[in-house]
Amino acid sequence: MRKIALTATAVALFAGLPLAAQATPADDLKSFREHFIKMFPGVPLEEYKNGVYAINADARSSWEAIEEFPPYEDELERGGELFNTPFANGKTYASCFPNGGKGIRQNYPYFDSASGKVKTLEQEINECRTTNGEKPLGWNKGDIAAISAYMASTSNGKKLNVKVPNDPRALEAYNRGKQFFYAKRGQLNLSCANCHYDNAGRMVRADTLSPALGHLSHFPVYRLKWNGLGTAHRRYGGCNKQVRAKPFPAQSDEYRALEYFHTYMSNGISVNAPSSRK
Repeated sequence: MRKIALTATAVALFAGLPLAAQATPADDLKSFREHFIKMFPGVPLEEYKNGVYAINADARSSWEAIEEFPPYEDELERGGELFNTPFANGKTYASCFPNGGKGIRQNYPYFDSASGKVKTLEQEINECRTTNGEKPLGWNKGDIAAISAYMASTSNGKKLNVKVPNDPRALEAYNRGKQFFYAKRGQLNLSCANCHYDNAGRMVRADTLSPALGHLSHFPVYRLKWNGLGTAHRRYGGCNKQVRAKPFPAQSDEYRALEYFHTYMSNGISVNAPSSRK
């Protein structure tokens, strides 16, 4: 196994952050894609919706066999039932979202100019509940992951289309997420980029590191390790723990900014949710 090292690219992006921040989100997206095109020539952009299985043919055959009888099917069905079950006041989740909450996942997360903050789908699911007199759900798994997965599934085939509007607050949130992605942390002194940008396709223990391109196209995701569905922020927390860093709370400003940048980097790739992963 080759030792994971910080490349000159990542050093420039983090150590020279004021200079790197001058690049527009569109510039970042172009260079991000080009990095993976050079790393994995011949892999079509759309294939990255399949995560590590876009680049690991051996693992793909086993994954495709699992997907024939999806382990998340029951949770996905339950998510649909919960989505359509009226609250005590008679309204449903559909009343809180554009297009009745269907076919909208590709637009999340988004920058909300009214609040000046990034809004995630799970955040708005809970806001819908509290607005309608219901208690909020836990952020990482269970009902919220099932509902989010159902909503995401209605967008399958639609291409991610996250916007960074011409608002300095939106750009600040985007750049905060970008900095988080490239910043080293924890006792292992690793960043998100070290594993999923610099060293995608390489082995760590018995696992192949997945490419960051397309990562969030298939969330919420069913992990065999979890034996259930989980949100992106659940995965972020797990990654922080793996590098021996203290995780931030789910739906913190830090993780919402990271999700904003992380998803923007996969714009143009189709939603493919939920999906199963090791």
